[in-house]
Amino acid sequence: MIGEKLLHYEITEKLGEGGMGVVYQARDTHLDRWVALKVLPPEKVADPSRKARFIQEAKAASALNHANIVTIYDIAADRGIDFIAMEYVAGRTLDRLIPRKGLRLNEALKLALQIAGALARAHAAGIVHRDLKPANVMVDDHGGVKLLDFGLAKLVEPGPSSNATTATIAAHTEEGKVVGTAAYMSPEQAQGHALDARTDIFSFGAVLYEMLTGNRPFQGTSSMSVLSAVLTAEPAPLPAETPPDLTKIVHRCLRKDPERRFQHMDDLRVALEELKEDSESLS
Repeated sequence: MIGEKLLHYEITEKLGEGGMGVVYQARDTHLDRWVALKVLPPEKVADPSRKARFIQEAKAASALNHANIVTIYDIAADRGIDFIAMEYVAGRTLDRLIPRKGLRLNEALKLALQIAGALARAHAAGIVHRDLKPANVMVDDHGGVKLLDFGLAKLVEPGPSSNATTATIAAHTEEGKVVGTAAYMSPEQAQGHALDARTDIFSFGAVLYEMLTGNRPFQGTSSMSVLSAVLTAEPAPLPAETPPDLTKIVHRCLRKDPERRFQHMDDLRVALEELKEDSESLS
């Protein structure tokens, strides 16, 4: 699609591709600014009710005004192609930034606080991300975080009549992405249960664990084995040098029972803020 136009957006470069669509850099010829266009796969928007749920969620997300949430400019279609126009962020996704042995503590805390702040803002507006993972966290050249893809999980969620783990697997098996996505799913999401903000808290814990270790907390060679680990296994211990209070925070996020996790992202954000202040005062 390079060189083509969707409405008044002139596509100039392909930025990436995944199970939820292809992302292009484009020029908004009306406002003379760069944007990112996510072109949605036709099969994801073929179901009218699923598409309507997605549009409702994406419109709600577009109203969020937060420094760490990518701004959605437009949700539109042209010539039968559905797409989202959003803020263009120069940087890399978190999955490409985490080294093999994890990030330095202060760097991990700096990023984690920004992610937590974005999620706390969304949750206050009644919006649950449902698909938090390092690939949905953009980090700009100055270490600033932008959270991506609010609402897109609505396009792959099992319908209300389906609540089995097998339906969850089927819904997320696109282009081999299930293992990556499943590794950050909460147990209730893996089982197809109703979700609230606490599912994001579990996923946040999985992302924080990976930032600190370089490894996913729940691993396997297939979608079923990864989901089995999410449901029944405990992660390997964090590095010995991890502050005990941070270890407690990660473990509390990753509890299988949502009633035993942090109940509000803002409480988690405050706990991380206090930990960061303590670590800086000791360094």
